[in-house]
Amino acid sequence: MSATVLPGTVVPAQHANLKLGPGLIQKSDAGAAGPSIITTRTGTLNHSSNGSKWWVESNSRRYVPAPQESVIGVVVQKVGDGFRVDIGAAHSASLDGLAFEGATKRNKPNIKIGCVVYARVSLAHKDMEPELECFDAQTRKAEGFGEVKGGFLVRCSLKMCRNLLDPKHFLLPLLGARFPLEAAVGMNGRVWINAKEPRQIIAISRCIEAVDPDGGGMDEAGIKAFLGTLDI
Repeated sequence: MSATVLPGTVVPAQHANLKLGPGLIQKSDAGAAGPSIITTRTGTLNHSSNGSKWWVESNSRRYVPAPQESVIGVVVQKVGDGFRVDIGAAHSASLDGLAFEGATKRNKPNIKIGCVVYARVSLAHKDMEPELECFDAQTRKAEGFGEVKGGFLVRCSLKMCRNLLDPKHFLLPLLGARFPLEAAVGMNGRVWINAKEPRQIIAISRCIEAVDPDGGGMDEAGIKAFLGTLDI
């Protein structure tokens, strides 16, 4: 189901393991039978096939952190045993030095200012700065999270990131069929890419920009023709 909603719309979300994504909050109203779910932004209301996950999809410019979302950030400051990370939100996020797989007080990752990290939002609240972790919430393993080295950081629209995370989207499989590549997609409008040759990295970046709804909005046929003009 998808429907256009405005801020303040009541959402009929009910599930034993309900998880609310971006654009939704739970409020307890006096006199009401139970808490209600309302929207906080204009956009398209979506939910998973089993109704356990609900979110509002909008093409806002600024990223609003939501729990369990994957993001790509740049370390901008070291604070005590942790770091401040720019994730493109209104406020920097905090990343504890122990929030990595296998990290201890004596064995911490060598993270420096300017490093790019692929992380998961562990805490997001409007009155608190977001917190990040670089391991999977259930396995406590890195599972791809952590510092990403080399490559190139591409900035795109939030909608483009959501598109790239869709297994049915054509772009990354199409590029991967032509040459080996690595990609980490954050929900915050950032994509880290890497390939064997610089020209391939440039090609990936240009294709993302071309397909981005805020850019060229090119379709699969257009990208195939565009790739034919590139020296890759």
